[in-house]
Amino acid sequence: MVELKLYDSLSRSVQVFAPLGSAPVGIYSCGPTVYARQHLGNMRPYVFADLLRRTLQSAGHPVRHVINITDVGHLTSDEDEGADKVELAAARANTSAQTITELYTSLFQADLHRLGVLSPDLWAKASAHIPEQIAMIQKLEARGFCYHTTDAVYFDTRRAPHYGELSGLRPSALHSRVGAHSQKRNAADFALWKLSPQGGPKRQLEWSSPWGVGFPGWHIECSAMASKYLGDQFEIHTGGIDHVAVHHSNEIAQAEHALDVRPWVKYWMHGAWLTMEGAKIAKSAGLAPNLDDLVAIGVSPAAFRYYLMTAHYRSALDLSLEALRAADIGFERLSQFVARHVDSPAASSSATGRATWRAQFFAALYDDLDAPRAIAVLWCILADASLALGERARLIAELGGVLGLAWNATRTAQPSPDVLQLLAQRETARSARDFLQADALRAELSKRGFTIEDSPDGPQLHRAR
Repeated sequence: MVELKLYDSLSRSVQVFAPLGSAPVGIYSCGPTVYARQHLGNMRPYVFADLLRRTLQSAGHPVRHVINITDVGHLTSDEDEGADKVELAAARANTSAQTITELYTSLFQADLHRLGVLSPDLWAKASAHIPEQIAMIQKLEARGFCYHTTDAVYFDTRRAPHYGELSGLRPSALHSRVGAHSQKRNAADFALWKLSPQGGPKRQLEWSSPWGVGFPGWHIECSAMASKYLGDQFEIHTGGIDHVAVHHSNEIAQAEHALDVRPWVKYWMHGAWLTMEGAKIAKSAGLAPNLDDLVAIGVSPAAFRYYLMTAHYRSALDLSLEALRAADIGFERLSQFVARHVDSPAASSSATGRATWRAQFFAALYDDLDAPRAIAVLWCILADASLALGERARLIAELGGVLGLAWNATRTAQPSPDVLQLLAQRETARSARDFLQADALRAELSKRGFTIEDSPDGPQLHRAR
């Protein structure tokens, strides 16, 4: 088995990956709260998790991947107060919570497909796992980690000696993070089960429990579902960097003390934010472009995936039109090269050269998923004149596939014979150095909806944006 190195957020160091046993490597990725369309920033953690999964599989590790769907319990405040985001969205739309969650779950899954993200082995919906969540809370209660207030059952963080290790913050330092609740013993304590408010509109999402009618806290959902499908201990938990201080810290505390294990998860992996003009992309800020917005300006979802991989998953990446255009052009050039030459007949070229490029590619990928360095290898292959065109194209197609790059998901034109004739006439004019005529033919092609990219491999037609 090859050596694969991954950065672990808990130890704050790069570790050589070692599975817990012979079973498939368990990966749990925190899924979305499905009360609205997921924006471009939301999509980055799933492209990262997909790259992780593909990398593990390329290294010979079978994988079992679980993504949850949060359709209840995520409140508008980390202070265990405010409205349930799904209930609030349903009220605003004057429809049922189920209608809201089904709509946005479907859109989310469709967007993942457009980005080339492999479907997980299991989708785990929070509202379908209420018994498991109640059972985990009961275990915590039996071990003395819970206390009751008039509005909830809370986890007592003072009983958890390792609480806050993931974020590097001790409970005493978390008062600035979570506002004081009148009935909480500690500011960092979090709700395991919330009781439905008395009076006012009846909640759509509520269940009977040993503590009264209510609904689960956001954090208990992931601990219960991950443990059900991946075991009391598993290898990797992924999510965005914004999950470290609250959500994932709470998951660790409740899971380890309910299951009496340590560590619950061997490696914690977090992706950095996608920003826009330096600010986090967020629905609450009204700054939430989605994949449809990219398509509207001529950037394909496949090119956006390529763009995300031009930065390391642990590095912040700023979204700008200029950067998107550059990534789109680069992705299209690689795609066109593959499309034009992948079926070219084999030639006598260097097997050593191909092996060297593969070795460099996987050395990058197995060094904590260094996708930017892996992509640089693809461009080196493109320029390697010691390899035949077909060999280069097939090698780029093969290695790009490991990154999940779909070379056929491009704006590749399907020109008519008369368009091809105009293109040929332009090349004749350029060869004769009749640049006035060449520019006139370019303008005519533009009128017909085509742009031309002049490359070392010849002119390439693209559908105009």
